Amino acid sequence: MQAKYPVKVQAIRSQGRTDRFYAFIPLPLAAAIGLEAGEEVQWSLTDRNNLSVQRVGPTTKPAGPPGVKKVTKSARK
Repeated sequence: MQAKYPVKVQAIRSQGRTDRFYAFIPLPLAAAIGLEAGEEVQWSLTDRNNLSVQRVGPTTKPAGPPGVKKVTKSARK
């Protein structure tokens, strides 16, 4: 089953600057691939109707859901 998340593209228009477009990545999709805030990604044009996104560098994040921290016995008080 393929999950779909419709997203509206937002335009930022500032006087004297080029227009910028933003498309947000829904949290369930980001969580599914372990994407964290601050990671660098690169968009590629597959064809006129499709874009793909890929991490620029290797991820150094620990395995597991984002935001979940392992607690060891020595860290507990």
